[in-house]
Amino acid sequence: MRFRLVAVFVLCWYVLLPIQALALSIGDERKIGEHLLYSIRRELPILDDPDISQYINTLGNKVLQTVGPQHFDYHFYVVKSKQFNAFAAPAGLVFFYSGMIETVQNEDQLLSVIAHEIGHVVSRHIAQRMEKNTVVGAASLLLAIAGLAIGVPGLSPGIMMGSMAAGQAANLQYSREDEEQADRLSYGWMRQMRRDPQSLVDMLRAMRRITRYSMGSEVPQYLLTHPNPETRLGYVQSMIEGDRLNNRQVGYTKTDNFAFLRFRYRVLIQAIDNEKLRVYCTNLLSSATDSEQRIMAHFGLAMLAAHDRKPEEALEHLAQVQARYPDRNILNIDRAVIFMENGRYEEARIILENAVRQDPSDMYGMYNLAMIESMRGNSSRAEQLLQRMAAAMPEYPQLYFELGRIEANRGGEGMAGFYLGKYNLYRGREKLARQYLRRASKDISIQEKYRNEAKVMLDKLKELEKGI
Repeated sequence: MRFRLVAVFVLCWYVLLPIQALALSIGDERKIGEHLLYSIRRELPILDDPDISQYINTLGNKVLQTVGPQHFDYHFYVVKSKQFNAFAAPAGLVFFYSGMIETVQNEDQLLSVIAHEIGHVVSRHIAQRMEKNTVVGAASLLLAIAGLAIGVPGLSPGIMMGSMAAGQAANLQYSREDEEQADRLSYGWMRQMRRDPQSLVDMLRAMRRITRYSMGSEVPQYLLTHPNPETRLGYVQSMIEGDRLNNRQVGYTKTDNFAFLRFRYRVLIQAIDNEKLRVYCTNLLSSATDSEQRIMAHFGLAMLAAHDRKPEEALEHLAQVQARYPDRNILNIDRAVIFMENGRYEEARIILENAVRQDPSDMYGMYNLAMIESMRGNSSRAEQLLQRMAAAMPEYPQLYFELGRIEANRGGEGMAGFYLGKYNLYRGREKLARQYLRRASKDISIQEKYRNEAKVMLDKLKELEKGI
């Protein structure tokens, strides 16, 4: 039932718009994206872990550096869901479901999916469809977008059937031309990044296997909105063959998959049954021919042991990974987190201080160092670290909860309420956010800039409530 609420919200919002508003400007698309994101945050289990978020956004930004300047600030999210799905919503919001990440085997494959989704946004395929279908009810179209973004099985096709019966069809399934354009863009960007476009072929083959496996059962949303893997596979292979015959192949870089595999295990331990993951890792240790896959299986087992409160076993597996990758600073942070979760706070603090000094841009290390400092009673240092984090990851809810707790311990009830307002806003809890922010906007005990920020956020919430 809760999943349908966002669709109802979008319906109520768009049914009020005049039909000429369907000619989407860039500003219109930005507003759609903003409203949709608030709704999705309310309804979807987004994995907001700073480590996971930083990796997927770093990878997305690598593609965008090749693409060039864009109209939108892109944001990439991982959603906890067993579905094989990814979705590019208006205004550069791109969602990857953990079910797809479970299927992807290396970074180039994931990069090819990211590039493909960016290709749809760059080409404004959804926006153009909205412009072209001016006789179609805008509510039906945006309801379908909401359904596809949320991944409610059967929601969007059912809406489409109802719209067709009313003579108001709006089909969000990408056309063959849309898919070919996104694939060609993805192929070109992969070549420019010196990433092997064969990964596009590998992903399309995976989609073809899933299509065949799904025959007679529910077809994954990604295969409904991104059709014809067989046709797409044919023309991508023809592009690769054309480059080979015309000596246009470039020297592709062999991808180091350490960061991808670590990210994948960090996602899977939160998204799938732990016993299933344990069996997967154990099988890799005994049978994987790729040494990188085999070594990183130890990382998966380390995360499982840490989850089961077996710190010594976790550290043993992690030591195997560090022996192979002695220069990877992030593994020191993983070790410090195991220490921290088992009460070895001073050892953890020393490691985290060194890690953050070596890489001040790593938000995973910075957040855990802030937690250590907070536990040690060093609230000023914790606050400094969290504020630095807020500048880099302003949508991460938990940091505002921690800032609120620091302020509450100081007796700063006004600022504590302000931060709790932001925490609830980014968790999708609009009612609670509104209560805290309303009080903060009128509280003269806090600085004017924070009162003004609270007023701006309240205005956003009013827009969301009214659907404007």
